[in-house]
Amino acid sequence: MKLATELQTLGTMLDLILIILGYLIGSISSAIVVCRVLGLGDPRQGGSGNPGATNVLRLAGKVPAAAVLVGDWLKGTVPVVLAWLATHDPLVAGAAGLAAFLGHLFPVFFRFQGGKGVATGLGVILGWSPLALLATALTWLAVAGVSRYASLAAVVAFALAPAFVLWLAGSPVLAAAAALLTVVLVWRHRDNIVRLAAGEESRIDLSGS
Repeated sequence: MKLATELQTLGTMLDLILIILGYLIGSISSAIVVCRVLGLGDPRQGGSGNPGATNVLRLAGKVPAAAVLVGDWLKGTVPVVLAWLATHDPLVAGAAGLAAFLGHLFPVFFRFQGGKGVATGLGVILGWSPLALLATALTWLAVAGVSRYASLAAVVAFALAPAFVLWLAGSPVLAAAAALLTVVLVWRHRDNIVRLAAGEESRIDLSGS
């Protein structure tokens, strides 16, 4: 009985560590780090003011934006993979992914001023279900390709993500986590939604070098 209690406590502590680690990894702002390394200034001070790949694309071109995209993607996937390897528990994997996502939005290392979470959210979904990620990413690409609005593509793709996760991963727990992620992401894009409705949202500029 004592051993079982100790193992249960150890499991609880490990779960908590994985969730906190997810938040800390998510708090590493790829956009700010990449721009500082390349001497491009703070992405929060130009363009849309958002420290994410889309704004870096507008400000600095494709190569820096690609580096930011990869960094944001990985910091969503890595905490989920670690949670799977350590616990095999979808609840912990879901919580670790959400923690990484919230870390990107509210990074402790950068005065809680983060991005809007699209790339990191896609990375989280990859950790939950590669097939769900494929469906979500293809939806994003299709909407963005037709409309040239990154924000519209994000809202549409993530609105469908919980259904993709439920269908392709078969996990109600992960689907619920995806739904929470979607609610926060849509809320984070509320200003973009207002500009879309007013016809004032900026389109994706693919002419950067």
